[in-house]
Amino acid sequence: MTLPIAGQTAAGRAAEATVSDVVIRFAGDSGDGMQLTGTQFTNTSALIGNDLSTLPDFPAEIRAPAGTLAGVSGFQVRIADHDIHTPGDAPDVLIAMNPAALKANLRDLRDNGVIIVNTDEFSPRNLKRAGYEGNPLEDDSLNAFRLYQVGLTTMTRRALEDSPLDVRSKDRCKNFLALGMVYWLFSRPLESTIDWLRVKFKRRPEIAEANVKVMKAGWNFCDITDAFQVRYDVEPAKLEPGIYRSIHGNSALAIGLVAASRRSGLPLFLGAYPITPASDVLHELATYKHFGVTTYQAEDEIAAVCSAIGASFGGSLGVTCSSGPGIALKAEGINLAVMVELPLVICDIQRGGPSTGLPTKTEQADLLQVMFGRNNESPVPVIAASSPADCFDTALEAVRLATTWMTPVILLSDGYIANGAEPWRIPQVEELPDLRVDFHQTADGFMPYMRDENSLARPWAIPGTPGLEHRIGGLEKEDVTGNVNYEPDNHDYMVRLRAEKVARIANEIPEIEVDGPQAGQLLVLGWGSTLGAITGAVNQARADGITVSRAHLKHINPFPRNLGDVLDRFERVLAPEMNLGQLALLLRARYLKDIETYSKVEGKPFTRDEILHRIESMAGGPN
Repeated sequence: MTLPIAGQTAAGRAAEATVSDVVIRFAGDSGDGMQLTGTQFTNTSALIGNDLSTLPDFPAEIRAPAGTLAGVSGFQVRIADHDIHTPGDAPDVLIAMNPAALKANLRDLRDNGVIIVNTDEFSPRNLKRAGYEGNPLEDDSLNAFRLYQVGLTTMTRRALEDSPLDVRSKDRCKNFLALGMVYWLFSRPLESTIDWLRVKFKRRPEIAEANVKVMKAGWNFCDITDAFQVRYDVEPAKLEPGIYRSIHGNSALAIGLVAASRRSGLPLFLGAYPITPASDVLHELATYKHFGVTTYQAEDEIAAVCSAIGASFGGSLGVTCSSGPGIALKAEGINLAVMVELPLVICDIQRGGPSTGLPTKTEQADLLQVMFGRNNESPVPVIAASSPADCFDTALEAVRLATTWMTPVILLSDGYIANGAEPWRIPQVEELPDLRVDFHQTADGFMPYMRDENSLARPWAIPGTPGLEHRIGGLEKEDVTGNVNYEPDNHDYMVRLRAEKVARIANEIPEIEVDGPQAGQLLVLGWGSTLGAITGAVNQARADGITVSRAHLKHINPFPRNLGDVLDRFERVLAPEMNLGQLALLLRARYLKDIETYSKVEGKPFTRDEILHRIESMAGGPN
C-alpha cells in the first residue's frame, strides 16, 4: 500500500491516519545495528497485537568494508491489522543510515515511499564508496519519494553530551534514535524496548541509559517539530485466541525439537558443526540443558552426524543440523543411519549455492540433494517447513516419522524461514502429539531386524538390555538376523524392503488439501517457504476475478497418497520454486504430468506480485 499524505491539524500537530498494513526496511552498515533495531520494532508490534512478517538480510562478508554495498545489512518488517503471508513486496518506508544503504535498497522502495536518511554520513568519501558520482540528496533523483533528511549522528551526540561514554560508543546509539523516530511515526510505545535495554545491559547501565535517552530524543524530535506531517497507526490484528509470541524459524525449530523430546520421553542430543544459516539452532538448543538437552559442537560435519547416530543407538533422540555444504559431508553418515535403521533427524537450513555460494541468502535448491545425494538406493523421508511458526510443528512431525519408522528423516527449512519471524500461538501441552517410544524389552525370540508387520520398522533395542545384544554397522544386513550378508537375493530383498518402509509412510500422513475449486484450469503447487507468496498471490488473483486453486506440500518423500489424483484434476499446474525446477522434475517423473516451472534463484524469496503476474499470464486474466 501507499502511505496516505495529509496536512497538519489546526493546532499545528501532525494529522493521524490509520493504515491496514505497512512495510518498513531498516538498512545500514553491518555494524549499525539494523538487525537489532528491526527486531525491537518487530517485538513491540507483536506486543501491540499486529500480525507481522520479517525478512532480515545479512551481508555475506564478515568484514566487508564500511560504507560499501557489500557491507549493507537490512531488516524488513511488515505489520498489519489482518492476516498476512509475506514480509511485503516493496517497502513503504526506508531508513538509510548511509549512502550505500540508500543505493542498495532504493530500487525496492514503493513510489512515493518515505525515506529517512542520516545526512551526517553523506560525505564525499562515503558517496564515493557507495558508487555515487554526486550527492542524491542534492539532485532530482529522489523526487519520486518523500525524503526526510536527519542528522542522526549529530543529534545522537547532542543528546549524549553528558554521557560518560566515549564518542565511538555514543555514535553506536544512533540506530536507537532512528528507532525512536519510527516508533513515533507509527504510534508504537517505547516502554517494552526500554525494559529490554535495561535487562540486556544490566551490567553496563550507562549503555542502557544512553540508548534509552537517544530513543526518547528521536521520539521527541518528531513530536515537537513538524518533520512529519502525518502520523500513522496500525490496529491489532484479529488472530485466533491464545497466547502469542514473535518467533524466528530457527527458534521455532529448536523449541519444536525440545517439545518432541519431552513428548517422546527421549533425551535430546544435537551433534552439529556451525554453519550459516543453521548455527542458531545449535545456539538455541544449548540454552535448554535444564530440559535434558545435550549439545555437542563437533570438529566437523562428519563427526556431528556420527555422534547423533551414536546417541540414537544409545536410546536418545539424535539430531544433526546443517546447510547444503554440510549435508553433502554428512551423506555417508546418513547412509549409515539408513543401513542400521535408527531414528535420526537431519535439519537442512538451505542457502544459496553451490559451494560457499550465498551463505546469508535463501534458496530451495537442496531438494534433489536430500532425495538422492547418497550412494546407491538410500531412501529417506523428506519433509519441509513452510513458515517460521510451522518449523515447530514440522520438528514434531520429523521426530514422529523417525521414531515410528526407525529411519533418518530430513527436515528442510531455508534462510528465509530461519531468520524470518511471525506471531506464533503457543500451544497447550495437550494439543501436542503423543510421541512416546517403547523400547524393545523382550529377549525371547529377539532378532535385531525383525519387522513390525505394518510399518516394517525394526525394534529399537538399547545396548545393555539383557538378552538383546546385537551388532550394527554399514555392511549389508541379513533379513531378520542382522548378520553381515553378501548374498544377491538377500541384498535385493533388503534394498526393496527399506524402500517399501519409506513408501508405506504415505499411508500415515495427511492427504494434500486443495484450497479453492477441487478441479479446474490452474493449480499452484508449492513446497517450503513459497507458501506465503503463493497464498498472497492466489488470494489477490481471486479478488481480481481469476479462478485458481492452491495446494502446498509438507511431505515430499513419500508424496501424499492422493497427490496424483489432485494433479490429474487440473489442466495446468504451476510450481514456483527457488531453484531450477527440482520439485517439478520429481512430479513429472512420478506422475507423468506436465508441471510448469517458475524458477527464481536470486537469493531472495518470491514476492506476491511475481507469482500473481505468472498466474495472470497463465489464466488469461480475470474470468
